[in-house]
Amino acid sequence: MKVGSTRPRWLLAKSLAEDFARAFSLDVRSLSGPWLGRVRSHLCLRRKPVLWTVSALCWLNALAVSAAAAENSEVSASDPLIAVHDGFVDEKTCAACHADQAAAFAKSHHAKAMGVADDRSVLGNFNNIQFDRDGVAALFFRRDGRFFVRTEGPDGKQADYEVKYTFAYEPLQQYLVDLGGGRLQALDIAWDTQKQEWFWLGEGSAARPGSTFHWTGPFYRWNRTCIDCHSTDPRTNFEPQTNEYNSSYVATSIGCQSCHGGGAKHVEWARAKAANASTAAADPGLAKVDSNTCFACHARRTRLVDRYQPGGHFLDQFSPALLRSDLYFPDGQILDEVFEYGSFQQSKMAMAGVTCFDCHRPHEGTVKAEGNALCTQCHAETAPQRFAGNDPSGAFDTPAHTHHPQGSPGGSCANCHMPERTYMKVDPRRDHSFVVPRPDLSALYGTPNACTSCHAGQTNAWASEHLDGWYGKAWRERPTIAHAFARAAQNDVAAIEKLRRFLTDPEQPGIVRGSAIGEMTRLDGPATAADVRVAAGDPDPLVRIGAAEAAANLSADLRLDAIGGLLTDETRAVRVAAARVLGATPSLDVLGDQRRAFDAAVDDLRTYMEANADVAEAQSSYGSLLFGQGRTDEAEKAFRQAIVLDPTLSGAHINLAEFYRASGDNERSEQTYAEAVAANPERADLRYGHGLSLVRLKAMPDAIEELTAALRLDPANSRYRTTAAIALDSVGRTDDAFALFGPTTAGGATVDATLLGTAIQLGLKLGRYADTLRFAEALARLQPNDPQIEELVRQLQDAVQHGR
Repeated sequence: MKVGSTRPRWLLAKSLAEDFARAFSLDVRSLSGPWLGRVRSHLCLRRKPVLWTVSALCWLNALAVSAAAAENSEVSASDPLIAVHDGFVDEKTCAACHADQAAAFAKSHHAKAMGVADDRSVLGNFNNIQFDRDGVAALFFRRDGRFFVRTEGPDGKQADYEVKYTFAYEPLQQYLVDLGGGRLQALDIAWDTQKQEWFWLGEGSAARPGSTFHWTGPFYRWNRTCIDCHSTDPRTNFEPQTNEYNSSYVATSIGCQSCHGGGAKHVEWARAKAANASTAAADPGLAKVDSNTCFACHARRTRLVDRYQPGGHFLDQFSPALLRSDLYFPDGQILDEVFEYGSFQQSKMAMAGVTCFDCHRPHEGTVKAEGNALCTQCHAETAPQRFAGNDPSGAFDTPAHTHHPQGSPGGSCANCHMPERTYMKVDPRRDHSFVVPRPDLSALYGTPNACTSCHAGQTNAWASEHLDGWYGKAWRERPTIAHAFARAAQNDVAAIEKLRRFLTDPEQPGIVRGSAIGEMTRLDGPATAADVRVAAGDPDPLVRIGAAEAAANLSADLRLDAIGGLLTDETRAVRVAAARVLGATPSLDVLGDQRRAFDAAVDDLRTYMEANADVAEAQSSYGSLLFGQGRTDEAEKAFRQAIVLDPTLSGAHINLAEFYRASGDNERSEQTYAEAVAANPERADLRYGHGLSLVRLKAMPDAIEELTAALRLDPANSRYRTTAAIALDSVGRTDDAFALFGPTTAGGATVDATLLGTAIQLGLKLGRYADTLRFAEALARLQPNDPQIEELVRQLQDAVQHGR
């Protein structure tokens, strides 16, 4: 929650759910394309005696490989991070009997997700190549057969760093450097495999050395950000006492056991079966592979447990980000780097039971058919029996439908219904919500559409006219979530009723309904408490997650009634979300009979925190929860640990400073802000918080200096502008205060009712009725049909007309 929010809470940083999801899930990296699928034996020999002989020989070889791996200890000579964890086997064991699957998988990008840096794995040009662009400089070179980069280190000085690992394969490849303490950092200069050139991944100006987004900072730390999805059974092994890592994995890159789970039991099963033992278990000992397996990495999500367990439900191990306006366009299309889960969950295909493996080959990581043949597996003139109830049939792969020549880019199903968006500057990924092109929505809200994306230079009006000519105008009336979510993003309370209709519509996907309740309560929490209770009882866990997170916008006395039952929910993600919100309630006495359920849910929450012990945002937010429970010593420790993990994270400093304020120590609060500002003078939120702390100490001149500095750094922030004006007025500088609102109605700042109300009060105080009339008219447009505002406008118009 930002400083000065109209919903007062003891802390000024964002809530745990939003803050951590926004900062941590954003960093999760994965490759595009599906994960591994179910391994099937391709031993097709017809005579059973021969089959058993071959199988026995395979597993004798596999056991020999396993024994050799054990004898050679758990550390690989080529990769010191490899360790054969309990329940797992050396990845070579799998290939001994599943040669066909292993050969197919070896061709995939997944198999090349990470590698020890050598002549085979490194794609970038390290032949003394100098890169100098956007304020970022580096020299890529080789020495003694190894790969190095000379660039700015965490201390701001140039130094040589050895590249230890490659990260990803194409269309870009990054490189990992060991900075000590077990930290592997990803260079923010990557290799474009298509253009065959180096490029910088950042945006804007280069980050300061050691800061969050410098290549040596937490954002680019492999152990924290990337480890989940590029190796086999990766384990972070963070040591909070020393802030060091002892990370390990079973295989450097993604392997068989990444998706099928540890293979030790499977080896035992196969050995017994090969020996024709009567005691052979019925269960082959492998995890079930389904879409949950793919979603583990192909989602914008926060991990809830320390280790991903293949075969488990996605929502028992991760909490996904819902359709926030900073992540998705109003119509649900992908905006930020959200991967595939969130968009696919919105689709009619997901609701019909389509899975990743209906379109993607699990081992090769490729689509099952080329071009439109992939879609016409189901979208043919005769519906396949499996989807007959959903009726996907029709004549779609024809110019009569596409109005483009067959085989042309415009005749491609994917190009029209899965538009691409480029991430990491060179990596195009397709939207998986399978939307219908809507240039009319693009004109209103800036959403993407395939028509103008392909026909560069043409307008949305041009595209809409063509669609009218082809299909009539009925396409404009197709149901969409865009209007409701766009108005909600504009803080229009009129959107609540539209969102409420989604909440009770079973035809809407769970992720839409769960997102709707969150937006409703953000706009007006007290008016939507009953809706939160309804959402908390929904059979879809995504809706219940939305309800739990939305309850943070309710007053403390309403939260328990709305979501108390979710503390014992069958889904871990729901329980954790409920515990986070209820745990931040100022007094746990309100839990009453639910206290035991809360204590049990806190165990899940503690597991979540332990899994993210190296994430500053998580520690800072956990401190908020600890303070809400009255555990002040632990809360202060968590806030300080967050600052140690990331000294440049403003939210951690704000939380610590506000912790001292809430504890009654205003001087220590101001001192904490001052120290944070000294280290991060360009952070508007820190300057603003420092200004408020100085106001509390009655140091008004210094307070005004800080508040105006915050406004200078973030001129569009209406809260900063309003607070600075009030501070100026309090010391008799009313003219200066009123002058801050000069550009307000001309687009210089975000306009809201509080800002306009403050401008009106100051204008009336100064007797500047003509200027005040502008603000009153703007407020009337923002809040129509308000009789008091209408009367104020009338009186001001009269005063201006008569020169009063």
